[in-house]
Amino acid sequence: MVPHVPVANGMLPFWRTDPHPLDNHRSTKTLPEHSDIVIIGAGYAGSSVAHHILQQAKPGSPAPSITILEARQACSGATARNGGHMKPDIYNFIATLAAEHGVDAAAEVAAFEAKHVRAFKDFVEKEGIDCDYTVTKAVDVQLDEDHFEKLKDGHNRLIAGGSKPTTGARIIESEDAESFSGVKGAVGCFTYDTAHIWAYKFVLHLLEKVVSQGINLQTRTPVTKITEPTPPSSYRWKVETSRGTIAAKVIVFATNAYTSSIAPQYNGSIVPVRGTCSRIVTPGSTAPPLTNTYTLRWNGWNYDYLIPRGDGSIIVGGARSTFFHDEKNWYNISDDSHVLEPAVRYFDGYMQRNFMGWEDSHAYTDRVWTGIMGYSSDGLPHVGQVPGHDGQYILAGFTGHGMPQIFLAAEGIAKMVVEGMNFEDTGLPRLFKTTSTRIEMGQSKMLEKSLQDTPKL
Repeated sequence: MVPHVPVANGMLPFWRTDPHPLDNHRSTKTLPEHSDIVIIGAGYAGSSVAHHILQQAKPGSPAPSITILEARQACSGATARNGGHMKPDIYNFIATLAAEHGVDAAAEVAAFEAKHVRAFKDFVEKEGIDCDYTVTKAVDVQLDEDHFEKLKDGHNRLIAGGSKPTTGARIIESEDAESFSGVKGAVGCFTYDTAHIWAYKFVLHLLEKVVSQGINLQTRTPVTKITEPTPPSSYRWKVETSRGTIAAKVIVFATNAYTSSIAPQYNGSIVPVRGTCSRIVTPGSTAPPLTNTYTLRWNGWNYDYLIPRGDGSIIVGGARSTFFHDEKNWYNISDDSHVLEPAVRYFDGYMQRNFMGWEDSHAYTDRVWTGIMGYSSDGLPHVGQVPGHDGQYILAGFTGHGMPQIFLAAEGIAKMVVEGMNFEDTGLPRLFKTTSTRIEMGQSKMLEKSLQDTPKL
């Protein structure tokens, strides 16, 4: 088993170029000896769980003591290294889920993700969060006719089966695809409601709020091991860190790609995967302005994604074609200290190659970075109580798609922790529930994958 832990020298992404005062915060000089709840991870998942737990606390009752442990700086993992999308899936992977689990179960996932777009808008406006949250349209551009037809078939099957969220996607046929999208060679498009965000700013707002309410945040405190105390006590778990041990009644794993290092039963069920992202600058460009978010998909496995920003820059992620053939460089990798050189070169001239009217834009690559995502073996997040471990909960394994899943999933975790609610009563999609069957199936898939010489494309 490869020990996947955050490296100390992760490279700097654009989103973290102006660190928040809490970036290296420690609420107390030493760790508390015990805490009712220990949340491991101070990214999008950990901060959201902390927020919702405090929201769930009953008026007049003392709030539980909560400690958040982060291996590096606050929000220094995948959340601060992504492409900035708040993009639900209402037809693509949802069609695969429908084929495997039925339309009703798949539609639950689609509706849950779509709900995030407006729920976030309401929350950001209510809280006055400065995080560049923008509601817009997704334009999923298809560049392969066969794959476009496959996606259309899945889309139509979902609607025929009664998936209401899927009706929100409009199909742009081949004859109009280039003019609608502005992308060279487009053979079709899907468009629907989406949003984009500066996720680091959102997370640090949440952390600032919960710290002001008494939560103890400890950055640069990697967790090394979880054990049971001897003799047993009401604090049923010992959380061992590089700076000492905390006794905890409840643990929440908000650890995504790094989960298996301290919850080894998830080895093979949640695997670290390297992603690549860039910022492209357009100095004084007269090119057509972009107002939508985009996915450019050349086939089932090769795609890029991008968002335009208010400052005129463009965030582009992907470059899969430059490294996907060499599995050892991206799969089961937890080192985000450097980016693959072929991926760096890929983004040069990107807008000029792909978008009409950008040929003379002088757009250039400002920076390229890498991040480590937590891919689940079945493409679905693991949410809920860790099987066989009373008092342990997990919110991880988002397969590069956590933005439209995590915030409301964290609300469900909070209901389980604070109210003792069963997963089935939280309103979370049934397919998100972590189970022994899913964990064991993931491990068998990992073994099968490890026996192959090349990745499945």
